[in-house]
Amino acid sequence: MALTQEQKSLVESAARQTRVDTIRMVHAAACGHPGGPLGMADFMATLFMQHLNLNPDNRHDAKRDRFVLGNGHTCAGYYSLLSQKGLIPREDLLRFRKMGADLQGHPHRNHDLGIDFSTGSLGNSLSVSLGMALAAKHNGWDSRIYSASSDGESQEGQIWEAATAAAHYGASNLTVLVDFNNVQIDGYMRDVMDVRDLREKYEAFGWHAVDVDGHDVEAVDAALVAAREETKRPSALICKTLIGKGVSFMENQPGWHGVAPNDEEARKALLELGVPDGELAAMVPATA
Repeated sequence: MALTQEQKSLVESAARQTRVDTIRMVHAAACGHPGGPLGMADFMATLFMQHLNLNPDNRHDAKRDRFVLGNGHTCAGYYSLLSQKGLIPREDLLRFRKMGADLQGHPHRNHDLGIDFSTGSLGNSLSVSLGMALAAKHNGWDSRIYSASSDGESQEGQIWEAATAAAHYGASNLTVLVDFNNVQIDGYMRDVMDVRDLREKYEAFGWHAVDVDGHDVEAVDAALVAAREETKRPSALICKTLIGKGVSFMENQPGWHGVAPNDEEARKALLELGVPDGELAAMVPATA
């Protein structure tokens, strides 16, 4: 069933909040990775608000859905969505990357906060997710396992070992959403190490795989519904995105992969994201 207008509005509002939170968090920390979370916000919000069975009441339930953020450096957006679902206190977001805080620059497993696995080293996420998916099947649970990955992480060989095993064992309860923005820390992905057509690759490995506009929440939702209906194969959504989406001077710019905006840049970004001018001083206090 397609998203209702109310559901679509909820997802779009969550995506916008994720972008606003990302700018504020990375600015407050004076370090971090803003570009990826801005680009992933739409497909991540669709997953978290419409499909992922995770909430404050079931956070400790072994049978609930699981999520693994493979490209762990994009965790500002992940933390924002966990906060919007009531798992992380809103006031904790601005302690991002601070000494002693729970919300560090890569996720650290914490079931109280709904964080299922510690990630950072690229290449591990699909293997971990597959283990969770096979365990759920072995136990007869209806839970689904979702993983976010990226075109850059797809350069790692372990991803393809996991892809082989997932198809072999029929892990139909596993879905990976790949952020395909053609950007990584060293520049444009196609210049660094071109992974080429990931949909064709996943299909060749035996997966149900589709290309999808990662900014079209209705298209992402439909692809996630189709993945849930797949009963024999794991599913891969190759989400075509624009790094820095929503902030004009960050869009498609590799330099914004891992650089914090200064005061002026943060205020400009928030204005473009729809924050009223009168609220900027409170939302972006001067760091100097």
